[in-house]
Amino acid sequence: MPCNVGTVERSIRILLGVLLLGIGAFAELSPVETGAALVVGTIALVTGAVRFCPLWAVLGFNTCATNPTAKH
Repeated sequence: MPCNVGTVERSIRILLGVLLLGIGAFAELSPVETGAALVVGTIALVTGAVRFCPLWAVLGFNTCATNPTAKH
C-alpha cells in the first residue's frame, strides 16, 4: 500500500480519531450520535496509523512527501 497521508495529516487524523472515540465512549449521546462518533473515529485513527486513505486514493490526493531516496 503506498503512502498517501502525510505527517501533519497523520497527526491530525490520529488526534481526531482518539478524540472521537473518547467522545463516543464517554459522552452521553444518542445511539446514532455515539455510533457515528465511533465509526468516524475508528476510520480516522486507522487511516492515520497505516498512512493510507482509500478515499484519497480514489480522488487522487496525496499529502505524503515524496522522497526518491527514502527506503520503505
